[in-house]
Amino acid sequence: MNFTLKQLQYFQAVAEQRNFGRAAQVCNVSQPALSVQIKSLEETLGGVLFERQARDILLTPLGRDVLEHARQVLGAAVRLDQFARDHSGGHRSLSIGIIPTIAPYLLPGVLGGLRAEDVSLRVQIREARTERLLSLLREGEIDAAVLALPAGGSEFHETPLFQDHFLLAGSAARLQRVNTSPEMLRPLDLQSAQLMLLEDGHCLTDQALEVCGQDRGSGQINMGASSLATLSRLVAEGFGLTLMPELAAKSESEAVPGLKLLRFGAPQPARTVGLVRRASTTDDGWVDRLAQVIRDVGEQIVSATRI
Repeated sequence: MNFTLKQLQYFQAVAEQRNFGRAAQVCNVSQPALSVQIKSLEETLGGVLFERQARDILLTPLGRDVLEHARQVLGAAVRLDQFARDHSGGHRSLSIGIIPTIAPYLLPGVLGGLRAEDVSLRVQIREARTERLLSLLREGEIDAAVLALPAGGSEFHETPLFQDHFLLAGSAARLQRVNTSPEMLRPLDLQSAQLMLLEDGHCLTDQALEVCGQDRGSGQINMGASSLATLSRLVAEGFGLTLMPELAAKSESEAVPGLKLLRFGAPQPARTVGLVRRASTTDDGWVDRLAQVIRDVGEQIVSATRI
């Protein structure tokens, strides 16, 4: 179709003004020039768009259908023009993925930090498990993902941000039954304990099983909680023990008064939180800025649990 945006603008003006003269004034062109463009549009579309009466202009059935599409096209053109203006002015948008065991604890501070650096930055957040985030990265649906490293694959570039140690969480009675002093506590000491973990598919579950030297087939493992918030409430009521990331410790302890925490002896089990992007992504500085904001917020949160 060889119609132009200008022809659609003229057509929309006539449809709204219901008069060629007034439409020409709105478009700041002469009436003959506007009429020529409308005639050309009708020829391109293969039909008459207006029913011309003595004192009025009405849309034909074809005209009504074309007007609906014209409004959509012109609206999209306006949005594209605004995007181009924003981009040329240094504004940008970011789509960031983040796993559920990090998102609620890290996001408030990170979003606040990004806004403080650039109030015009538009940020879209996608919360999903690791496998889904990596798929979204491959498809170009998100620009970067915050998750536990390593993600794996030469197609990705990984930037380590901070270490998030695991703490042992449970009720006071459950923790008292752990037969060792806190300084000597090791993840492998939990092999005979009842572990409560997140449902299968969460990378935190895989990490917990690995550091505790257990597998999914163990009768001592209950994997059914859908979130750390649910898990915290279950173990606080004495239904077992779990591994709690430092990142979530303060928030969950404040929300669940009965939740108690123990720190493992050295070397402490931990996960590395990092920023993952496509290796093919052009970095004009935004990756370093985003990584620094996330690193600062994350280190501040985990450091508060080590005092």
